[in-house]
Amino acid sequence: MSSERGGAAGEGQRELHVLAVDDSSVDRALVAHLLRSSKFRVTTVDSGKRALDLLGMERNVSMIITDYWMPEMTGLELLKKIKGSSEFKAIPVVIMSSENVPNRIRTCLEEGAEDFLLKPLQPSDVSRLCSRVLR
Repeated sequence: MSSERGGAAGEGQRELHVLAVDDSSVDRALVAHLLRSSKFRVTTVDSGKRALDLLGMERNVSMIITDYWMPEMTGLELLKKIKGSSEFKAIPVVIMSSENVPNRIRTCLEEGAEDFLLKPLQPSDVSRLCSRVLR
């Protein structure tokens, strides 16, 4: 698990904290880099279980972005656990995948995902998240 500051937030402005979940260290690093370059504070973990553990300790997560395919717990399973929790259900969850499967995308959105992004993430995806999810 890593946590680094993504740059200074404006005075009086709350720094947005994103939890990035992906079993691929390369994808975690890319997502973290893109989010940090947009001034987010980012914490990365490599599994859904670790994400849930972190949520139990860290109360200021503004958004979760998670890979769909991960061992032990998929992004969809993580989404269902978060949306089924009275404590965490208000946190926006974004699912990402390298596979463009319409049924999977529809299922994730129906289960409460704020968005579904295709990998590799692009700077325009981060801009879209800023305007659509975190405002």
